[in-house]
Amino acid sequence: MFAALFNIDRAPIDRRSFEAAGLHIEVLGQAGQVAFLWSRNGSPADGEMCGVQSLEERLWIVGRLRLDGRSDSRTSDAARCLQAYARWGEQFLDHIAGDFCFALWDVERARLIAARDQLGVRSLFHATAGATILMSDSLAWLAARPEIGRELDDTWIGDFLAAGVSIDVERTVWRGIHRLPSAHVLAVTEQGPSIRRYWQLSVDEPLHYGDRRLYGERFRELTALAIADRMPPGRVGVSMSGGLDSTTLAAAAVEVAGDPARVVADCVHFERLMPDDEKFFGMMAARQLGIELRTTAIDDLAYDPDWRMRSIPTPEPMVSIVHAHPDRLLNRAMAAEAGVWLFGEGPDNALRFERRAYLAWLFGQRRWGRLAQAAWQYLGAKGMGDWAGTLRRYTTRDRSGHAEAELPSWLTSDLVERSQLEDRLRSLDKGGGETAHPWHPEAIASFSHPVWERMFASCDLDETQAPFVWRHPFLDLRVLHFMLSVPPVPWARRKLLMREAMRGRLPEPVLARDKTPLARYPLAEAIRRQGLPELPPGDRVGAWVDVERLPAGPISDADLDRVVAVHALDYWLTQQRS
Repeated sequence: MFAALFNIDRAPIDRRSFEAAGLHIEVLGQAGQVAFLWSRNGSPADGEMCGVQSLEERLWIVGRLRLDGRSDSRTSDAARCLQAYARWGEQFLDHIAGDFCFALWDVERARLIAARDQLGVRSLFHATAGATILMSDSLAWLAARPEIGRELDDTWIGDFLAAGVSIDVERTVWRGIHRLPSAHVLAVTEQGPSIRRYWQLSVDEPLHYGDRRLYGERFRELTALAIADRMPPGRVGVSMSGGLDSTTLAAAAVEVAGDPARVVADCVHFERLMPDDEKFFGMMAARQLGIELRTTAIDDLAYDPDWRMRSIPTPEPMVSIVHAHPDRLLNRAMAAEAGVWLFGEGPDNALRFERRAYLAWLFGQRRWGRLAQAAWQYLGAKGMGDWAGTLRRYTTRDRSGHAEAELPSWLTSDLVERSQLEDRLRSLDKGGGETAHPWHPEAIASFSHPVWERMFASCDLDETQAPFVWRHPFLDLRVLHFMLSVPPVPWARRKLLMREAMRGRLPEPVLARDKTPLARYPLAEAIRRQGLPELPPGDRVGAWVDVERLPAGPISDADLDRVVAVHALDYWLTQQRS
């Protein structure tokens, strides 16, 4: 972890309290009013900077940085970041991309700048205690500081109990600690702090090539660049199912590594809880690629019946605590295979097939040639079987309208009223409104959904429990922008872009396979078989939950996560008090 402190009243930092905690510390500023702290000074296998560096002692930086575009391996990512700031000032963030969170001290301007990467892969938190501004990548470290209050944020808790995620990404479970949103920068001077957004995800015109083969070639080229920037010197791991996204990552990793022996894949699957053919397709892809595939049946790992007896600290309440112990065992087994693991999230969002929005935009722009071409491509690509399915959907669909999510009946009316929870829940899945993208609205808006914060927080927890790091090549801005820029018709339909790019590189059955959701909810199946423990005696959650109204019998899939959230909150409060 790392942290930075700034006393805006120019009072010197008392370094003795931090030295006792076993942290490295560097006190800066003419009056010693700035301090950088860090618990390690090293790098993961792919060269991520963790620690502190300086540029001629004029600029100092502490944090975690892994930057894209590593054309010069002799220059560290921290040095590149400092050089960019020296050249462009606060606009330097327009010239760097990657996975990062850091604090940078400008000696001459007496200014502290903290930034978080464009998509929020790395987390950064900040708090104010009197005249001191504190920031850190560790929420737990900030919460443990005696100068920061321990009051809980009722709004965050209401969101967690109703939606499983904080609807306001700036909030944390602690009222006095805030999360810096992705693509934002926090600047602090003696006049105080200020926060601004420095980047916005957007695409302008659709990308049209005269030769359709260029789409697949460019996708492979950009994916290879993204993986190369994340590739460790030794082996790299791929979290691989039998689906298109993860097998594409594996195929690209083999190409970048130049040796299949440097790529290992991990496939988790079910054998008893539900039908699951991920292992079958994963093994098929691994054989063609020539890579090692480790398969693990997780029927007994989807839920830990002894989870309440574990002592697994988490910075905030997490529903995943009910399988955190099995996850920890899996993570440690993965870390023994490779220090860097690739995760395939991204294409499901970027390649949303938004034909209506795209065709309507072409019509409104009077681009008759493109419209005719897109309509012809769409008509020809569907085939008779798909058209039959479309006809069935339109003739049998529910015409009653979209059902809005309902609040759990066991939440106290006081919580619902004071946090305006009904309005917040209704706003969670709404589109971009007036700011919606004209021809790719759902895809663009999906990357602002707060569920990404939950996913990255889960990745952070994994990395604290095993010596490895997650990397997300499809979230590389070069790859992501390209996927969002290709015309949705035809390239987003059934991820045609990826299927064409991987033609001849992956087995045909994998390329032809549709995205296959699990037949049942595995956590629900496991809890039905093993049972959810009763809440221990005490009134830890009484301020937010009417425990008497919790379901006494079988729990529906729709309610399960919300019931588990109550148990997870109770467990977290117990851990805090102990």
